[in-house]
Amino acid sequence: MNTKLVMSASALLMGLVGVALSFMPAEIIAYLSGSSESSIDIIVVQVLGALYFAFAMTNWTARANLIGGIYGRPIAIGNLCHFTIAALALVKAYFQNYQSVLLLPMVGYAVFAILFALIFFTHPVKEDAKKN
Repeated sequence: MNTKLVMSASALLMGLVGVALSFMPAEIIAYLSGSSESSIDIIVVQVLGALYFAFAMTNWTARANLIGGIYGRPIAIGNLCHFTIAALALVKAYFQNYQSVLLLPMVGYAVFAILFALIFFTHPVKEDAKKN
């Protein structure tokens, strides 16, 4: 599996979400909840944006490393936990509320959860070794 592609895609996705949450928290809260936000809501969303952006930077800087099996294990387990827990939370929220706005993030998180599970539980092969 091409872990560089998965790591880059997850970094770009989380980076975009992190920037949006950091710089447009009031707009995002209003869109998702349909109500006015409090200052504590804005701070929580901005801190969440910082978390997403930091995770994106971690994935971006680790994308060239060998990830999977025992290699890059902390990066792989962190991503696996993040995407799996978020996917399960989104599935639960979707089936409780049936909000169509949750469908795309739910599917995206589920796909990344599956990809990082494959990365975590399989032994990686160096790209140079494949060519020989």
